[in-house]
Amino acid sequence: MAQKKLAIIATKGSLDWAYPPFILASTAAALDYEVQIFFTFYGLQLLKKKLDLQVTPLGNPGMPMPGGMEKFMPVIVTALPFMQGVMTSMMKAKMKKKGVASIEQLRELCQEAEVKLIACQMTVDLFDMDSTQFIDGIEYAGAAAFFEFAGQSDICLYI
Repeated sequence: MAQKKLAIIATKGSLDWAYPPFILASTAAALDYEVQIFFTFYGLQLLKKKLDLQVTPLGNPGMPMPGGMEKFMPVIVTALPFMQGVMTSMMKAKMKKKGVASIEQLRELCQEAEVKLIACQMTVDLFDMDSTQFIDGIEYAGAAAFFEFAGQSDICLYI
């Protein structure tokens, strides 16, 4: 039987959106899937050596808050300048308390499991990104190269 394949397109660069691609990829690799993640646009933030990922409460009405605050906190409050930092600190503290692996740990796990991490070359060029800021061991390719793999995948996810 042929090895199953999972293709993931990661487009978000915030802390809350960083977890799904790495958790799904590492899980699939542990289940003996061949896995590739294509990081494009803001998803490229997840490949940087120095991560400074924030939670984005604004425009995320499904985000649960401590004590059910989401029921009475107006959306406008999430737009206040300090709220992103507050929500990020709260999320990181909760994850640490619950023993959730960090993004760095999940990313390393993916690399150890031979998940192919691909930076979108067009986006790197578009935003004049410095490739020395990215972790070692990633590949650079365009969408066409990723489609070769994605077109043969059993599962393709857009995150």
